[in-house]
Amino acid sequence: MITLISLILAITLSLIIVRIGAIALEMTGLSREVASFQAQSAFSGTGFTTSESEYVVSHPARRKIIRLLIFLGSAGITSVIATLVLTFLGKGRREATGYLLILIMSLIVLYIVFTSKTVDRWMRKWIRRFLQRAFPELRVYDYTQLLGITHGYSISQIKVKPNSWLANKSLRELELDKEGILVLGIYRKTKNGEVYIGAPRGDTIILPGDVLICYGPEDALLELSRRVKGRQGDQAHEEAVKRAQLRALEEEILASS
Repeated sequence: MITLISLILAITLSLIIVRIGAIALEMTGLSREVASFQAQSAFSGTGFTTSESEYVVSHPARRKIIRLLIFLGSAGITSVIATLVLTFLGKGRREATGYLLILIMSLIVLYIVFTSKTVDRWMRKWIRRFLQRAFPELRVYDYTQLLGITHGYSISQIKVKPNSWLANKSLRELELDKEGILVLGIYRKTKNGEVYIGAPRGDTIILPGDVLICYGPEDALLELSRRVKGRQGDQAHEEAVKRAQLRALEEEILASS
């Protein structure tokens, strides 16, 4: 029974370590989904070969977190496997079946606990507080709040197709700022590989195949991604400008009230 309890405690500790690692990565600016995936990948030693991992380890603080997760994961998984073997080694069928049922029930309880939104909020609160005190070098930014994601604004990737209204025009011609949309960057494939154009200037020409990183109202970004070239696209732009002016007026009224 002692080995079974040790196994359950080892699994619980592993889940807590992964959760701490995910929140630590999130505090460096990664989205919750990416941070969670990379923490699980690093701890388990599987899946951490994606192209996204190169972006993660380019940040010094994230690199330290990933290194620690890999180290703890290599020791933790080995301990869990060894304890699992010892739990059932030399046990009779009846005793082994009882241990297996206890283990399954424990795993179900752990799953319910660690997927509970209430528990998640509580854990995130205390883990963040601990990490802020223990590791002040982590930049604690809530990008969802900073960018107004919960207030109708969003960041979106728009792939420019040959028939897109955006294609073969400069940013100055497009006047996307009048629609309330900002182009933060452009991913472009070249002969030497993919390049990133950060904070593009007004004379930057948008080419078919470019991927635009845009910030603005969610509905406006969605409409822009579907806009086709021609008179129909120009009319859609004019309508989007009018909606942006109305939105700006409503926001000013709310801000002054």
